[in-house]
Amino acid sequence: MNPFILLPLVSFISVSIIMVVVWIWAQRIKNAGVVDIFWSFNFLVIAIIVYFLADGNIIRKVLVCSLAALWSLRLGIYLLKRVGAHLNEEEGRYKQLRSEWSPNENVKFFIFFQMQAVSNVFLAIPYFIIAANTSEEISDLEIIGASLCLLSIIGEGISDRQLQQFKKDISNKGKVCEYGLWNYSRHPNYFFQLMIWVSILIFALASPYGAIAVVCPLAIGYLIFKVTGIPMTEEQAIRTKGELYKKYQLSTSAFVPWFKKKIN
Repeated sequence: MNPFILLPLVSFISVSIIMVVVWIWAQRIKNAGVVDIFWSFNFLVIAIIVYFLADGNIIRKVLVCSLAALWSLRLGIYLLKRVGAHLNEEEGRYKQLRSEWSPNENVKFFIFFQMQAVSNVFLAIPYFIIAANTSEEISDLEIIGASLCLLSIIGEGISDRQLQQFKKDISNKGKVCEYGLWNYSRHPNYFFQLMIWVSILIFALASPYGAIAVVCPLAIGYLIFKVTGIPMTEEQAIRTKGELYKKYQLSTSAFVPWFKKKIN
């Protein structure tokens, strides 16, 4: 079977089944936030599938699948700790969705969970393309893409860790995190997340049909800027932190880490 049919098909069947099980669990514990954990770990599942089923160059497969697995594990473990510590308390954005989707929230959450599985496979397009490349030569473009991806994974990890440490201190409750990278960007985690997909695009451009991978950073960028990323996060922050967060918005870059603005 053509790898561009086989890899997405096997990947979708696998992660779709996982999401059905997660949806059943989420219903029982009344916490849809667990979907984030398994959305992240699903990329590890896809990386394993790609490694064993793709017929591309082994060195390239090891490189791209290792990066996918590293990012998946890093983000998944972080979310497992964050969401797992409060299984009895659903995050604000999911509470909002539950309220908006009532009285059919369970059906709508089922569709939502399956759409997360679809997004897993959609965002794995660059991995399918790269792992199918049989060229023996690893190009400079691929090395640049892989290096930038690793740096972006580290940057995302640092920003998540800094926010986690800030929230651990009970004296910071109700305050705005302006610690480390969060002093220069309101959403450094989202910045590095987008950079991960940009770097994977760079990696993919060295492979046949690699330009198709541009759809992934474009989709992630749209979600970050227009849908579930910055808009929902900032709405929730304003609801919980009020004027403190509005002041933070005035002084701090929304996305790209940069120096603070002086406000009168």
